[in-house]
Formats: sequence, C-alpha cells, structure tokens
Amino acid sequence: MEYRQLTQTQRYQILALRSTGLSMREIGKIVGCHNSSVSRELRRNLAPDTHYKPEEAQALSETRRRSALKANKRDAGVIIWIKERIRHAWSPQQITGFMRRFCKAGIQISHQWIYDLIYRDKANGGDLWTYCRLPVSRRNRRQLAKSAGLGKIPNRVGIAARDEAVDHRLTIGHWEGDTVLKGHKDSALVTLVERRSGYLKMAILEAVSADNTAKVIVRLLAPIRGAVKTITFDNGSEFAAHEVVSKALTAKAFFCDPYMSCQRGTNENTNGLIRQYFPKGTDFAQLRKSDIRKVENALNNRPRVRLGFRTPAEIFLGEYSGALETSGAALIA
Repeated sequence: MEYRQLTQTQRYQILALRSTGLSMREIGKIVGCHNSSVSRELRRNLAPDTHYKPEEAQALSETRRRSALKANKRDAGVIIWIKERIRHAWSPQQITGFMRRFCKAGIQISHQWIYDLIYRDKANGGDLWTYCRLPVSRRNRRQLAKSAGLGKIPNRVGIAARDEAVDHRLTIGHWEGDTVLKGHKDSALVTLVERRSGYLKMAILEAVSADNTAKVIVRLLAPIRGAVKTITFDNGSEFAAHEVVSKALTAKAFFCDPYMSCQRGTNENTNGLIRQYFPKGTDFAQLRKSDIRKVENALNNRPRVRLGFRTPAEIFLGEYSGALETSGAALIA
C-alpha cells in the first residue's frame, strides 16, 4: 500500500473507530491505510492530556511537515503539499496564511508565487487551474483589465499601493465601495462597508453615473468624515469620479485588481446579505428611502461572530466616539 499522509477526515474516523474497540488492523482497512499508520498516528499525536484529538493531531502533523522541509521554496515536498491544498479548494491566500501560522521561523511563500505555480502547471497541461475559484489565465489579464473599465478611471491607484496595515483591520476608517445593480445598470444601490466593523452605509442611485455616484458617496460619508481614511472601490466606471470623493472627504481612493472581488471581501459579503432583503431583479428605483434605512439598520445591528458577537454599529460608533476602547485589538473570534 502506497504511503500517504493522513487527512483530517481520516483522523476523525480513527477517533470514532478507536472508541468502538476495533483493532489497529480493522481501523486501517476501514480508513484506507496501513495498520502501522494508525498505530503511529495514535502514538505520535496524543494531546498533553493523553487523549487523541483530531484537530490537534492535524496541527502537530502540519508542524512536523513544515519543519522537515528545507528553506528552499521550490522544494519538491513543498510543491506537492501546495498542490494538495489547491485540489482541496484552498485559495493561494489561504495556503500562505496557514503556512504563516505553523511555520513562523521556516519557509514562507507568497500567494503570487502559488499563482505562478498554477499558471506553469496549466501551460504544461496540468489541471490545477480548474480548482481555482476564478480560473483566469495571466495572458488574458490585460484584456480583462481593459474590459473591466480600468482605462475609463483616470488616475486610478491600485490596491497594491494601499498601506499593508489596512489588511489587519486594527483601526476603523478603511472602507470598501461597490454597487448592487439591477440588470445592466437599470437601477442600483451604492454600498459602503467599513472593513474593521462591517458597518454599512448605502443609498439608492437615481442614475448610475460617475458624477452621481460620487455625490451620493460624499453625502453618505461626509457626516463621519473623521472615520474615513481610505476607500477601496470596484473597477466599475461609476467610480471614475473617485478624485471628487477623495478631495471632499480628505481620503485616499484605491481600486482592487480586475476580477478580484475577494480583495473587497467585506463589501462582497455584505452585498450578499443585502440580497437576502432585495433579491436579484429588485428595481431599486421603486424603493423608498425608508426601505433602505430599514435594511441598513438591520445589518448594522446584527451580532457578528468575527466581532465577538458585537454588532457593527457597536464597534464602529463606539470606537468613533471613543466610548468603546477596543481600537487596535483583533476582533476576529
């Protein structure tokens, strides 16, 4: 039988089967591995309290695998492990983040290097690209950028220029902006979400144009301009007047990479929540302002797991007013 590393699913199976009193050989047949692998797994991965716990066993196994690898990022073992994760639908960002957690003093690989690995694999006839959420060929990026409207956005500044500290969500003031559309810009909502808290501001766009979008954004954020430091937009041409917004709010505007909505993940997730109230096909031009405020208030006052079951309004308004002393602390539960 070919040796393979045990998966977390197999570790859960071992725990369940061991509790029934089955032998190592019987467990190995059911799980699909050699009985010596089962014995070694139980011997090497016991928790400090001498009980076998699949989660801790997985973490210990990953730590050993990382520490056993050389510091060369092109080590064959590293590549095999990364390919396994890709085929389990892990994104390059998730892979690099996991490695940072369990390999602080060892090998580190950037998510861009993993994308390069995927592109090379595809060029050689491989299938790694089919496991990506957005399987886009690099050679098409220039055309994609053009079709995404980047050429229609004057003085556009990409997200790569944004301060890395924004990624850590330690302070309020960094927003993401997008539109929720009906049809081909028949009617729309502007949605603005604060990254740290998830606090939402939104309004109806009576006409989907750059000038009108800029006016609505300024109207929404001007009353809280002290908590507006950066805004990261989608690449839609409706955000072409971003310089008007930046000047009015004294904030910096950035744009995510083409077809990389994950770079505005807070906004995208919130738009999905909004769709629970306004399904696709909703004509936003027919809604009343009170309908928008009702949904905005509902989402801003809904407890979130990542906020330790606080609400977006509690975090944002509390930190903005100084009443809540959590600024600078990680909130992800």
